[in-house]
Amino acid sequence: MTLSAANGGVLLAIVIMALVTYLTRAGGVFVMARVPIGPRVERFINAMAGSVLVAVITPMAVNGDGGARMALVATAGVMLVLRKPLPAIAAGILTAALWRLVAS
Repeated sequence: MTLSAANGGVLLAIVIMALVTYLTRAGGVFVMARVPIGPRVERFINAMAGSVLVAVITPMAVNGDGGARMALVATAGVMLVLRKPLPAIAAGILTAALWRLVAS
């Protein structure tokens, strides 16, 4: 399947992607409104947040430079101590930026 840029194909692709994104998010809200969130489901959701964080960061650390590796260490350390993904991500970003600033 090919889309021509001259005939509005790019715009059509963007509209389709936006629609699929919206339906996915709305479907998630619709499904989760009907699923009782017990302790087991809550543990699963909390575990998935950390798993996604590790899945995103690990390939960058393996294939990246020293800043990426230090960011992984900082992110893992903060995640282990605080058990909150947002401060862990912030620590990783800050560590990578400072490492690259000092190394350059």
